[in-house]
Amino acid sequence: MPSQQSDPPDDRLARLRGPRPPQPYTARKITALTANPACARRAVLDAAGVDKALLAQQVGYEPRFGQSPFALAREQAFHSLVRWGGYAELIRLLREELSVPVAEAHVEDLNEVGGNSSLPVRERETRRLIAHVASGQDVRLILDRPVLTLEVAGRTAYLEPDALTHRVDGRFYVVLIRSFAAIDGQANPTAVAQAAKQAAVYVLALRHAFDAAGLPAEQLAHDFLLVCPKDFSNRPYGRLIDLRQELDALQFQLTRLRRAEDLAAQLPETATLDPDRSLTELSSSIEALDASYTPACLSFCEMARYCRDEADGCASPARLGSAVRNDLPGIDSTRTALDYLDGVTAPGEAETEAADLLRAAARLRRLRRGAA
Repeated sequence: MPSQQSDPPDDRLARLRGPRPPQPYTARKITALTANPACARRAVLDAAGVDKALLAQQVGYEPRFGQSPFALAREQAFHSLVRWGGYAELIRLLREELSVPVAEAHVEDLNEVGGNSSLPVRERETRRLIAHVASGQDVRLILDRPVLTLEVAGRTAYLEPDALTHRVDGRFYVVLIRSFAAIDGQANPTAVAQAAKQAAVYVLALRHAFDAAGLPAEQLAHDFLLVCPKDFSNRPYGRLIDLRQELDALQFQLTRLRRAEDLAAQLPETATLDPDRSLTELSSSIEALDASYTPACLSFCEMARYCRDEADGCASPARLGSAVRNDLPGIDSTRTALDYLDGVTAPGEAETEAADLLRAAARLRRLRRGAA
């Protein structure tokens, strides 16, 4: 579910965004950001809460991916089904498929607290209830729409997992509800992998909440409960998925992110990322932010088509993939690489090793072609 963030009125990132309300951080955005931690452009856009899809459209590069209205409606309907009757279907899954001996559980609705739906208030109540359950006072409590926080590139993101439960082997588990089907117990591996990456964001945020409260870490599971439709029906199916690999990768990538405020401070005072400003202003401001484009960006970033054309224009090796970029350290253009290869230009000391590898690869290619 979406998360939110708020900015001080004089915040540099808020001024870059303009008068529009900030777009919230989500687990999906955080996984996309950590998939390419070297991209200063995405870090600033996300931290400022810029609507990247609208920005891309304004500069002539409308994104070509996203969920259809039909898929969104289906997911909302399935969420409602799982939540119906005080999470009756979730309790059934715990009992029947995961062998947890529980007949019922109390559900605490955290969509609001005493009529207050502000995120800081909901987050404080979530922490209070987590401490309450961790103490053993109410082990049959399911938290619906809890709020957790996570530091991302120097900003605090408020995250909303679907649910938290303490009734699987006596440990807290993050629950994710997804509308893709599990056929004969097997769901689409790509969809499951994406859900696992998002769940890792929530689990890491829950781990930080545990650390801050001094709660025992052994009460926090390192896997999550995925709930999705079974076969071709809408009957919920549950499965526990181990997250240790995703958690290690996420923690490492978060440490590589540079502070968005520091990146924004390097921009000219006249820079703007407000989609309502002129094309000239937007283009010059976007170009002032270093991008780290690779073909993989096309699957998760709204600005990817803009960055691809930019990379093509300057012949960036990254446009051919991260492997090519990594094999050409110090060489920022494939045109330059070809000049080194053809002897038109002599490489500098920093590029000598890469140029030698290029020549060796070219010789191997000629030999293979000759053998053919």
